[in-house]
Amino acid sequence: MEKLSVQEEEAMQAVWQCGEGFIKDFLEVMVEPKPPYTTLASTIKNLERKEFVTSEKVANSFRYKAAIKEEEYKKRFMNGFVSDYFENSYKDLVTFFAKDKKISASELKEIIKMIENPK
Repeated sequence: MEKLSVQEEEAMQAVWQCGEGFIKDFLEVMVEPKPPYTTLASTIKNLERKEFVTSEKVANSFRYKAAIKEEEYKKRFMNGFVSDYFENSYKDLVTFFAKDKKISASELKEIIKMIENPK
């Protein structure tokens, strides 16, 4: 799976949030500063070319929806991230955040509980 640019990820967030919709729908849910309509339309077309979204012609416009679930993208992105930056070691990832004080001992205990007692 191709990694998305920041602009593409922001557009995908809007698509996931809407479920499906037209460019104007996605633009409405995006945070400021919002891209111009034409920029977002180009970004969505790129996402369609990359097979992240699909389109359906409705009258003289297109309705788009996600071709990949947000959770699936997160899994693939994180797997690539951990592989690229932490030599495929989730332990090294957690250690990095612990050393940088981005994760607390209580959060680590909560993670351990989730690992020991998956639901």
